Amino acid sequence: MAFSSSCPSSVKAINSRWTSPSLSPSSRFAFLPAFLHRRYTTTLKLTTSIAALKTIEQTTLTENHESSTVGSDSDQDNPTLPKPRILVAEKLGEAGVNLLREFGDVDCSYGLSPEDLKKKVAESDALIVRSGTKVTREVFEAAKGRLKVVGRAGVGIDNVDLQAATEHGCLVVNAPTANTVAAAEHGIALLASMARNVAQADASIKAGKWERSKYVGVSLVGKTLAVMGFGKVGTEVARRAKGLGMNVISHDPYAPADRARAIGVDLVSFDQAISTADFVSLHMPLTPATKKVFNDETFSKMKKGVRLVNVARGGVIDEDALVRALDAGIVAQAALDVFCEEPPSKDSRLIQHENVTVTPHLGASTKEAQEGVAIEIAEAVAGALKGELSATAVNAPMVAPEVLSELTPYIVLAEKLGRLAVQLASGGKGVQSIRVVYRSARDRDDLDTRLLRAMITKGIIEPISDSYVNLVNADFIAKQKGLRISEERMVVDSSPEYPVDSIQVQILDVESNFAGAVSDSGDISIEGRVKYGVPHLTCVGSFAVDVSLEGNLILCRQVDQPGMIGQVGNILGEQNVNVNFMSVGRTVLRKQAIMAIGVDEEPDSKTLERIGGVSAIEEFVFLNL
Repeated sequence: MAFSSSCPSSVKAINSRWTSPSLSPSSRFAFLPAFLHRRYTTTLKLTTSIAALKTIEQTTLTENHESSTVGSDSDQDNPTLPKPRILVAEKLGEAGVNLLREFGDVDCSYGLSPEDLKKKVAESDALIVRSGTKVTREVFEAAKGRLKVVGRAGVGIDNVDLQAATEHGCLVVNAPTANTVAAAEHGIALLASMARNVAQADASIKAGKWERSKYVGVSLVGKTLAVMGFGKVGTEVARRAKGLGMNVISHDPYAPADRARAIGVDLVSFDQAISTADFVSLHMPLTPATKKVFNDETFSKMKKGVRLVNVARGGVIDEDALVRALDAGIVAQAALDVFCEEPPSKDSRLIQHENVTVTPHLGASTKEAQEGVAIEIAEAVAGALKGELSATAVNAPMVAPEVLSELTPYIVLAEKLGRLAVQLASGGKGVQSIRVVYRSARDRDDLDTRLLRAMITKGIIEPISDSYVNLVNADFIAKQKGLRISEERMVVDSSPEYPVDSIQVQILDVESNFAGAVSDSGDISIEGRVKYGVPHLTCVGSFAVDVSLEGNLILCRQVDQPGMIGQVGNILGEQNVNVNFMSVGRTVLRKQAIMAIGVDEEPDSKTLERIGGVSAIEEFVFLNL
């Protein structure tokens, strides 16, 4: 968190911590966020108060090689200061290594044991890994505060303990863009080779056969391709498919419609995409919302004879369901580069199926992509060591404990409101505009909303994206997704002891799958506040409610009449679903009302159908928190 003049509480907190007599010089430096560290410099890029800045400058001037953080650009020209030490623990492209050598002392040590890695990081300012090295909490503890940045040469960061990194003031960056074209090209290669039975014909002729009539293929021109996920890779696949003469449609809840139209792609709903496509190409992240989203139910909605390509994540497909769809002829062919388990078992029915073409996760495996990843991660690591904010940072910087303590319940509220709001949106247009209204008794200069905005962004984007959203990269990722977030502050007559009275999140210009969430202005609108330290939902559309945001949530729009709570409660109770909170809000007596029910467990589909079958219930929606 950058401490600005618009955040006096943060300034007071850092002044208090910085000048504490119990804080050692090295501890003072460790207290700063990783990306703000400097070495022996006379200025730190903190936009804080003059008094605090002077204190920091005077203290850093007296530091005598006690900190292992990296200096600014001017420091690199000073021959008396050592260059930062960068440990490259896995093979990295030569171009990236050369770039790093221009900036620091590079130690390329591959195949390190966990113990050797811990010894090395204690002498390193930066660490670069691929997917094979586990950067655990023990690694960060062994670094004893010296390690300032970990670079992951690739997209996924499952092998890095993000929580431990943040706790130890270490920034984690990745390289998410360099392999985009390689993955798109591989997707098109699988698409074309599947359509023309290239792999099967190759195996046949090598077995001494000549089966021309058996391997008659299908043409791509004039066929409809559904691109499921219109991010970087999906967009590039769509461009190339258009060049092959295909009609391209796409489903992505965040893709801007104008960006899709610019390349001749129509954004449609999920069901419309899968039911009209001749070919389906998957480019969605693996999240709880997308896990096994392609299952028996999904395949049953597809056009018979559809062909499926997956170069995204194996887990988005229920592999057993795909085998059944292949056997039934619903799916004519599949071409897969990724699997639920990698490598897959040798006796896998899916792998051995005659209508399936497979490759061993080669999406990013081109020489050019590997060099691009090396350069991208090298630039990100060097920039972070210089103290620059990295657009590819995947963990949040440290925040003064006093500020974090005060904002913690509101941080939780902000993220959950974002999660709720995006689940209430529907249609093929996509979420593009968000309005956030903060009501507070505090002066504008005493309420820094960046962390709250970041958490709302996180709640909106993360459930259906592989992006990691935090204070560092929230605005960048929102812009990347075409998401425009505007903020308003309203002064209310309440206690300034609390930073925020309430937060309202509105999604503009989209349809809703729950009409009760649409306000009089025609936008999806929900509002919440913190009560007794617990986030509560206080308004849905034009209806006032009061329900704790714990577990999951069922919203029912109903006729306002006696017995409704009992009917729904009995249905849930019969299925052993525990109700933790229930609230009913209405606008006019005996007209319409909204019942908000907090539940600890997720009801099964039959239970939800029974709730929807209650005659007085006009609509309902289940929301996962």
